[in-house]
Amino acid sequence: MSDADLRDLDAFAAVARHRNFRRAAVELRVSVSTLSQRLSDLEARLGVRLLNRTTRSVAPTEAGERLVARVGPALRELYDAVGDIRSFSDRPSGRLRINAPAPAIDHVLAPMVAPFLQQFPGINLEIVAEPSLIDIVDGGFDAGIRYEEHLDQDMIAVPLGPPQRYVVVAAPDFLAGRPRPLEPRDLLGQPLIATCFPSGLLPPWEFEKAGQVVKIAPKGPLATQHVGLQIKAAVDGLGFLMTFEADARSAIGDGRLVSLLEDWCPAFAGPLLYYPSRRQPPPALAAFIAFATTWRRQQAGRSAQG
Repeated sequence: MSDADLRDLDAFAAVARHRNFRRAAVELRVSVSTLSQRLSDLEARLGVRLLNRTTRSVAPTEAGERLVARVGPALRELYDAVGDIRSFSDRPSGRLRINAPAPAIDHVLAPMVAPFLQQFPGINLEIVAEPSLIDIVDGGFDAGIRYEEHLDQDMIAVPLGPPQRYVVVAAPDFLAGRPRPLEPRDLLGQPLIATCFPSGLLPPWEFEKAGQVVKIAPKGPLATQHVGLQIKAAVDGLGFLMTFEADARSAIGDGRLVSLLEDWCPAFAGPLLYYPSRRQPPPALAAFIAFATTWRRQQAGRSAQG
């Protein structure tokens, strides 16, 4: 089999997996037109149609389903074999794709990026911010970053950062003339600045104290996923805000915001780097895992000394 044949089979497997030419093209880092031509050439060589294409969808034919069932596992074995050989290299290289929610990127991942790439200049790091939980394998990612309650059991997880916590904040002028909340239920009926995911979901505010868990559905004048806008709205007196402590630390420190309900906002475990347990991590990912583990240990040591 020629190199071109192998690349075309890889292209076919990506399209069959995503059922979308654009997403498959992004994964393979080629144009949609190039990907489409590869698939047409493959079908011409085999003399059989592998994909049913319409203006809105793409799906494998019966022959395509049979081919992808055989080719998919074989390609994974091939890539794992190549990864094993590359592990003998002294300097890991190649592309490393990580999917993570924005807070984990801002608070934990961002400080690591430059030191990591300076240590491993042969690695091309791609970080995609994604608020919703996705299938990282199906999405073409080497690893993901999420919090523990969102991980599947067949994933290997590595702690990536220290514990984190949420805080409820509001501007001093906004609080003037109104009673300060002493428990979460005091927020009911108050203007709350909510977080809105692309799906339209408004996650509840969750509090915990002495084993009691209270959830509040945020309702108010503003819902956005943009943290900067949330902080600005809270500083401007638009309402109460629940956000990561790290996002509000500066505004709390200079008095623009006041932290409330401290005893109802316990710390929770930081984010985890996860990847499939059924596959040996490629060299670039193995290098990042080792780097992140050392980084976390060093940061914990500095915190203890401080």
